[in-house]
Amino acid sequence: MKIAIIGVGLIGGSIALKLRQENIVHHVFGVDQNQNHLQTAIDRGIIDEATTLDNALAQAELIFLAIPVDAARKLLPQVLDHATKQQTVMDVGSTKCGITAAVKNHPNRQRYVAFHPMWGTENSGPGAATAESFSGRAAVICNAEESAKDALETASHIAENLGMHLIYMSAEDHDLHTAYISHISHITSYALANTVLEKEREEDTIFQLASTGFSSTVRLAKSHPEMWVPIFRQNKENVLDVLNEHITQLRKFKSALEKENYDYLEELIRNANKIRGILK
Repeated sequence: MKIAIIGVGLIGGSIALKLRQENIVHHVFGVDQNQNHLQTAIDRGIIDEATTLDNALAQAELIFLAIPVDAARKLLPQVLDHATKQQTVMDVGSTKCGITAAVKNHPNRQRYVAFHPMWGTENSGPGAATAESFSGRAAVICNAEESAKDALETASHIAENLGMHLIYMSAEDHDLHTAYISHISHITSYALANTVLEKEREEDTIFQLASTGFSSTVRLAKSHPEMWVPIFRQNKENVLDVLNEHITQLRKFKSALEKENYDYLEELIRNANKIRGILK
């Protein structure tokens, strides 16, 4: 199979590496505005050829959009303009309502599968790509009823070879759930990092004392704004809803400490401990 990776970064690069490892693809076209990314991808054997978008669309059987969600929303209609009945187009974005709405009435909508592999790190670029990224993870397909049967079969085949298990849901449900399990985590991490950076101006030793717990909590704050601002923009309403609830929870902890209500503080912590039964 010939595939095109539009956006040769962490996710696109990792997909290409794994599908190569599984002998699913024999030629990978890379399309990216960043020439350094393309060169790194060639050097690492992620792609065979750095090419233009037009050339990739003309030759690839499977096309991955692995670019920020705002850019994917704009580019997908153009990609589908050129799609044939033998091609499948997939994106890997963390929001789905905006991108599915952008092509809802497109004549080639059935060639597109709204796909979200649930994996990512704070790193970016093809230098961080790894073949084993997706093993055991969930992959979401949204609005499957709007995609052609053979396109869904291709997406399922890809997910299987990435080592992922598929979950089907609507774009609306997807965006709500990812706001809770992913998007709010990033905002919290950014906010905590900013809090500590502000405090660090007064106390030089704070980072010397930082534990692994702190490091793991703020790890997501290393994630690039080029990716996350578009995600927050497209999923604004859900993120705001979750953020309001999160602020309410923080106020409960603040109130318990202010009032020296340590029984209530223990109750809050014990309630949070219930997450152990969910995340094992």
